[in-house]
Amino acid sequence: MLAIRNNSMVVEKYLTLATESQAEFKDRGSKFLAFAYPILDVDDVKKAVKKLKEIHPKAVHFCFAYRLGIDGNNYRANDDGEPSGSAGKPILAQIDSAGLTNVCVIVVRYWGGVLLGVPGLIQAYKNSAEVAISQNQLVEKYIQFQVVIECNYTQLDYVMRIVKKFDAEILNNDMSLFCSLKVSVPLKFKSEFLAQFENLFDVKLNLI
Repeated sequence: MLAIRNNSMVVEKYLTLATESQAEFKDRGSKFLAFAYPILDVDDVKKAVKKLKEIHPKAVHFCFAYRLGIDGNNYRANDDGEPSGSAGKPILAQIDSAGLTNVCVIVVRYWGGVLLGVPGLIQAYKNSAEVAISQNQLVEKYIQFQVVIECNYTQLDYVMRIVKKFDAEILNNDMSLFCSLKVSVPLKFKSEFLAQFENLFDVKLNLI
């Protein structure tokens, strides 16, 4: 995380990945395919793991780690059946070593018929995660907050103008009987963004 002071205002940023990237590592017949992703929430992790399991049905392990947010408390390291601490933790260590957050790295392992031992596994998962991250571009982004905006169709154009004005990103939308938009907004605009809706009785906001 980077804090930039502009007069009396503090604008906080964080370092993350620009896009998806991957790498491959081999050791004594076993193949490790590492995939690094920028993420916004845990659902992104679940979707990525599910997709990789569909693409690689013959793989034996799908180990991963992720870190979210800036308080240091939202993270997970998953060994997926490998010896405890031999996969998820080395992957997470590479995310932390690069100073990243809102990032997930998943390593898919194809069994090669030879036991690598815990030291060998640690090295394999470490190396594959490290290379996958190094193949990516690191970017600074503003810290975001998420909100669900519910409105009727007569208010939609006005809501969309506000979303665009504050550089908010639409994460999901449901255009059925009413309009529901899940958006991510730079935290530095939070007060001004929410103030735009104070006198709109047909618009409901739910902070996530």
